Amino acid sequence: MFSNKEKGPSGPKPDSGKPEPLSTNLGVNIKMLTAKLGESSDFVIRALRSDAMPGVEMVIAYIKGIVEEDAIHQNVINPVMGWSAPPGKSSWIETLRQRVITTGSTKQVSMQEEAVNALLDGQCLILTNGFREAIAADTSGGEQRSVAEPNTQTVIRGPQYSFTENIATNIGLLRRIVRSADFRLRSYTVGRKTRTTVGLVYMNNITDLHVVKEVEERIQAIDIDGILESNYIEEFISDQTYTPFPTMMNTERPDTAATYLLDGQMIILVDGTPFALAGPVTFFHFFRSAEDNYQRFDISTFLRLLRYGAFLVSMLLPSLFIAITTFHQEMLPTPLLISLASQREGIPFPALVEALLMELTFEVLREAGVRMPRAVGPAISIVGALVLGQSAVQAGLVSPAMVIVVSFTAISNFVTPQMSMASASRLIRFTLMLLAGMLGIFGIMAGMLFLIIHMTGLRSFGVPYMAPFAPVKRETWLDMLIRLPWWARVFRLVAVSSVNPRRQRGHRPRHQKE
Repeated sequence: MFSNKEKGPSGPKPDSGKPEPLSTNLGVNIKMLTAKLGESSDFVIRALRSDAMPGVEMVIAYIKGIVEEDAIHQNVINPVMGWSAPPGKSSWIETLRQRVITTGSTKQVSMQEEAVNALLDGQCLILTNGFREAIAADTSGGEQRSVAEPNTQTVIRGPQYSFTENIATNIGLLRRIVRSADFRLRSYTVGRKTRTTVGLVYMNNITDLHVVKEVEERIQAIDIDGILESNYIEEFISDQTYTPFPTMMNTERPDTAATYLLDGQMIILVDGTPFALAGPVTFFHFFRSAEDNYQRFDISTFLRLLRYGAFLVSMLLPSLFIAITTFHQEMLPTPLLISLASQREGIPFPALVEALLMELTFEVLREAGVRMPRAVGPAISIVGALVLGQSAVQAGLVSPAMVIVVSFTAISNFVTPQMSMASASRLIRFTLMLLAGMLGIFGIMAGMLFLIIHMTGLRSFGVPYMAPFAPVKRETWLDMLIRLPWWARVFRLVAVSSVNPRRQRGHRPRHQKE
């Protein structure tokens, strides 16, 4: 290691913390920028010399890969090279910024930190010898993923496009759907190293502004090195961390996000991820799908009730099977009891251990299928499940009934539209299995009672998690359980939109008969 003596007076100066201005010397500014960026090979500096600018020393500086080089040539270099510099230098910078450079937006920077941040944001700098001010022209771009179909939220009927990793593109997708002057956007920069752009979107006159202010304060209070995905923001601003239930939703579909906005919720967009956050939410929000609005109300109602039933099955079925076969055999019909007893003959493990082994095996298979390469992942998971299940039954380690219970539980778990809520049911399932193995149905009921009490006490930005049932909101409780016809959906979700609760007058169309 080098000592301070070996570095000598030419070593790096300690950062005083005070902002330093740019120099009037062009060479000094170039050396400063090069040193600040660590002499990176993708930092490009191009000198400009033109007969139209005799005696003018000017450079264009930018970072390759995060800029549109064609835009730099067409909107910056070509206009500047053809510009006839006037004799007086006092108005050069303003003339360049307002009349010569033709990019979408430009700004004048005079501090070193501002200049470095502009480069890192994908802007190009125009520096002129003799001036302390530089011009930052917006030329951000580079290779980006185009708008495509959603990957995690399958579209049956509806718009066939999803958010991308570019926050500007995502805001544009939302604005194309919600073409209202009430559309509001607030932008923040979070992360000392990544300087990630975070956008808060809400609808004026629909969203509660007190909740908006609270969310703004929580986002601005985040102090961390970097934000790489929207879950960073979710964990920082959520009301409660130690709960298996999510208190914010995520979506990669712009139409779903627009639905949330019109219901009075807020959308949080994070640059670098296609998943947007939505809040405040209630427990029942996680069982609503965008397709519910695009299909007839009767089939949407059936599917929504099916999701509630599948969620309960994914939580309770293994624990109920353990409790009944271990403690409450009298609840089963005699033929079924005899069949289950004959299947369990020779099984060396109690029902609790048997169920835990099967559930953990399935979780391992699911994780392996996700982590394996896409070409072989599905084959590994399907073959692994078939081979292991059949082999375990033939070896006498588990009963066929237990394989059926675990398989149906796993299938039911995939019915929940939001994976965050499906993951919560997976965690709760293991706890209920342990309670059932120790206390039977009494343990299951005690666990469910604790969950209900816990959920009643949860809040999502001040909104009760179990609304509109606790507390009761009569205007929307029926629409939360089932999907009413559109002409009967008079109110927004009152739990999250108390400012402007009515979305329409609400009456049956005249041409419809009773």
